[in-house]
Amino acid sequence: MRRLWLLFAQTVTVALALYFVYTAVVSDRAAPVRLQQMGSAERPAPMLEAGPSKPPALASGSYRNAAARAMPAVVNIITSKRPKRSKHPLMKDPFFKRFFGDEGDDEDSSLGSGVIVSAEGYILTNNHVVEAADEIEVMLADGRKAAAKVVGTDPETDLAVIKIALTKLPVIVLGQAEQAQVGDVVLAIGNPFGVGQTVTMGIISALGRNNLHINHFENFIQTDAAINFGNSGGALVDTHGNLLGINSAIYSQSGGSVGIGFAIPMSTAKTVMEAIIKSGHVVRGWIGVETQDITPELARSFSLPRQSGAMIAGVVRNGPAYKGGARPGDILLSVDGKPVSDTNGMLNQIAQLVPGEKAKMTVLRKSRETTLDVVVGKRPPPK
Repeated sequence: MRRLWLLFAQTVTVALALYFVYTAVVSDRAAPVRLQQMGSAERPAPMLEAGPSKPPALASGSYRNAAARAMPAVVNIITSKRPKRSKHPLMKDPFFKRFFGDEGDDEDSSLGSGVIVSAEGYILTNNHVVEAADEIEVMLADGRKAAAKVVGTDPETDLAVIKIALTKLPVIVLGQAEQAQVGDVVLAIGNPFGVGQTVTMGIISALGRNNLHINHFENFIQTDAAINFGNSGGALVDTHGNLLGINSAIYSQSGGSVGIGFAIPMSTAKTVMEAIIKSGHVVRGWIGVETQDITPELARSFSLPRQSGAMIAGVVRNGPAYKGGARPGDILLSVDGKPVSDTNGMLNQIAQLVPGEKAKMTVLRKSRETTLDVVVGKRPPPK
């Protein structure tokens, strides 16, 4: 009886095994048949392509709309500079040219980017892109080219405005840089290394960067979007394609992008741009003082009552501040009612004052606050 039971169990096991093998084989063979049901040569399967009236849905995380909105207004700038050295008369002789070539005829050229900010043809770019250029050529994204002339420059912010004489120009929308926050996604658009218009993506890494000693007036947006040689003067835009800043500089030991780039915010660029378009240059206030930041160490050394702010280290004799009563050692507390936090803040506050008008400045002198009336002067051009 036991032998019959073992024989029965083995038979059932073999039968079940054969059944499972057969099911697996049939399933594998049936799979291609199910795929073929989507279409055949006689009845093609429908393609997942959008027709002309139905654009493809925006993929999650895509910024194509922002790029498409901003790219037409970003231009490539090619500048050339003729050599200033005089050529020896012998170099004009064809015999000598056979051996030495036309070295004296070579022109220096460089690449940069710019942003069209007005339908009248005004383009915002960096000063160092067009500085000392003898000829400036602008290439639009649609393939058009035009010669440009310099409207005005502002070396202290490294900004410049140039103009082209073309019609039907795409104009970028100016964004609100003061509303930007660290962590916001941004796109950098320009012409790196002359390869053509390129879009890179990153985030805002920091705001209000100063003390970089790049420009005299600094308030940079820091980003990790790739910025390289040729991107200077190009656009830093938000995810809606609005202009947040002008790409200006990178921190790099090799010359390539390492993820630390700096853009001049539109809060600064717009003021400079409007002044240049209006009068060809930027007029800033000036009071004739040299200041230094108050650090905790400096406060302890001089027993100062404050550990932050700006201390007047020097005063230009017969300058606006001198005539108003400011003296070395005064701690500048406020300018026209606005508190002074540090030297950079003070410099920007004074630059915004209108030359010829009076400004009230509060200083701390020997632990006593004093209010000074200073007639603001005009900031002299940089040397």
